[in-house]
Amino acid sequence: MLKIKTIFFFIIFTGSACVSNFADAQMAGNARTMLIHQIDSIIQSQVNDNKIPGAVIEVKKGDDMIYKQAYGYAQKLDYELRPLAHPEQMTTEHLFDIASLTKMVGTTTSMMLLVDRGLVHIDDPVGKYVKAFGTPDKAAITIRNLLTHTAGIYEWYPMYYRAHNKQETFKLIGELPLAFPVGEGRHYSDLGFTVLGEIIEKVSGLPLDQFEEQNIFIPLGMRHTMFNPLKKNQHYKIAATSPGNPYEKRMVYDPALGFQFKEIKHDQWNGWRHYVVKGEVSDGNAWYAEKGVAGAAGLFSTIDDLQKLVDMLMNKGLVDGRQFIAENTISTFLTKDKFKNGLGWMMDPENSFMKDAPEGSFGHTGFTGTSIAVVPSQKVSVILLINREQMGLIDGKQYYNVNPIRAQVFKAVMKYGE
Repeated sequence: MLKIKTIFFFIIFTGSACVSNFADAQMAGNARTMLIHQIDSIIQSQVNDNKIPGAVIEVKKGDDMIYKQAYGYAQKLDYELRPLAHPEQMTTEHLFDIASLTKMVGTTTSMMLLVDRGLVHIDDPVGKYVKAFGTPDKAAITIRNLLTHTAGIYEWYPMYYRAHNKQETFKLIGELPLAFPVGEGRHYSDLGFTVLGEIIEKVSGLPLDQFEEQNIFIPLGMRHTMFNPLKKNQHYKIAATSPGNPYEKRMVYDPALGFQFKEIKHDQWNGWRHYVVKGEVSDGNAWYAEKGVAGAAGLFSTIDDLQKLVDMLMNKGLVDGRQFIAENTISTFLTKDKFKNGLGWMMDPENSFMKDAPEGSFGHTGFTGTSIAVVPSQKVSVILLINREQMGLIDGKQYYNVNPIRAQVFKAVMKYGE
């Protein structure tokens, strides 16, 4: 009798456990379905309303790929903003001009590697590597200042008006006066990350693109991440960006944007592009002055490649059982400063692309419409690539603001992770 009762209770217990597991799995499936529906609704509505041409998203939680999807078109309009007779459908294989994500994916990761190998120290003065920064006004600037945008360097400057290659660009940045006191405020600067690119080249002895390819992209299996994809003799699918450079031209011409310099005469240079930019970096300084390879912009990548870099960071530097970057190095770069950001990476939860994110979250955006948000505490990442520039300027002023899209998607993903 005892044996029969034991078997009976075992059947009841295991049966209950199976029912419970099934219920949990069903709830998880329902939550995922709801999240996918929300994301589809958010992004597809923007495509349908002609606000954005297209997008690609990838959401991952731990080792589980929650969702990966492409929307809309990689190219929808011609240079005159007329609809194409046969617009190019967006796919998850398309390369995007990731704009300022270059600062994270390429430059910051390169600095992590150099620090990890003991070739560079974060608090080294920049003047140790770049002679022009040994002057009295710049001597206090450190690599940390460059990574945290606290070096006091100009936020932006039309380098191509006075420089025609990277060496001339490096020289010009060294000659420019500081715009702000060193270390006293965060002033997001493309020029600061251009200097970091110069340091990487000097320390490694390699051109920036070669160093990153050999030390980051090939080791991580990022086979579709590169500068100047049109020079690779490959038929890559590439999402188009802007019809010319209308916003950057406005930066030079329109005093309201605050980028006027007495030594820059509007008509002394006129190399603006008059075609849809596709496979060339949209950023003018990277394209005109540095021939497509810069520490601040220039990289093209796919959503799957970006996920590989994010996975490496999420796994504290561990890749396929080997330590690609030491955990303590990553921790150093992902420690907040007094301006609520890490070294390179943004960590302030006030940013729309990671609005109200838990402590320790990090990410970044790119001007073309790209963004990465990572929440280590929940093992969640959201990569969203939008080719917003394809639609041209709104009323001749600026590109469509995709921050609300980023915020809505991130909020939906965070609710799923609860």
